[in-house]
Amino acid sequence: MARRKPPATAPRRPAAAGDYWLWGVHPLRAALANPRRRVHRVLVTAAARRRLPALPPGARDAAVRDLDEALPAEAVHQGCAALVAPLAPVPLKPLLDAPGAAPVVVLDGVTDPRNVGAILRSAAAFGAAAVVVLRRGVPPEGGVLAKAAAGGLDAVPLVRVANLARTLGRIAESGRWVVGLDDAAPRRLAEARLPRRCALVLGAEGSGLRRLTRETCDECVSLPLAGPIDSLNVSNACAIALYAVTQAADAAPA
Repeated sequence: MARRKPPATAPRRPAAAGDYWLWGVHPLRAALANPRRRVHRVLVTAAARRRLPALPPGARDAAVRDLDEALPAEAVHQGCAALVAPLAPVPLKPLLDAPGAAPVVVLDGVTDPRNVGAILRSAAAFGAAAVVVLRRGVPPEGGVLAKAAAGGLDAVPLVRVANLARTLGRIAESGRWVVGLDDAAPRRLAEARLPRRCALVLGAEGSGLRRLTRETCDECVSLPLAGPIDSLNVSNACAIALYAVTQAADAAPA
């Protein structure tokens, strides 16, 4: 009896501790274009190849069922996936010292990987310098986060820090105005006319900013909501705030 051939896909488990699968056209395209990203293996269907012209020579042809077997059940893979190593940690100081006036996004207690990913996507869209999170409590890189980021994970540094209050102090020393988003703040975001060289600090849904974080900010502002819903998802709030910063900077006199 002939021996069965091994499956075309890579095994479910990553090759090394920390390695993970990412999936989807935008995450894969961004990962392949990122010189800091180490890509171990690429699986792609014939249809997806037409959307990913810059595939590495070692990319392997796969059927949809192969991808379905290699990836989590909820993965919307669009016919492509890659086994990758996590990005190397990025220090914050060089990002703060870099020329230019890009805003920084700081997350206080945001732990949902989909929210972190969506915030990275907005940060990439509006040209933020970095997204800063606490080292503890925030999920590691993974396919869910990368998919929600739609390429933002490989475009904007995700900086992990041990102490948020001290980090906000360093951000302030870099010349950035540190602004917390707080539903209870009397001043509205549009009234603040924030400079592009600022830090936007967002808290977890429900609990919001912690007291020490709020007290460390230079000021707090709120988003005006006029409808029956009295709160926004943190990733939506981040996108609105980044847009407001961009608009205020573009409208400022030269």
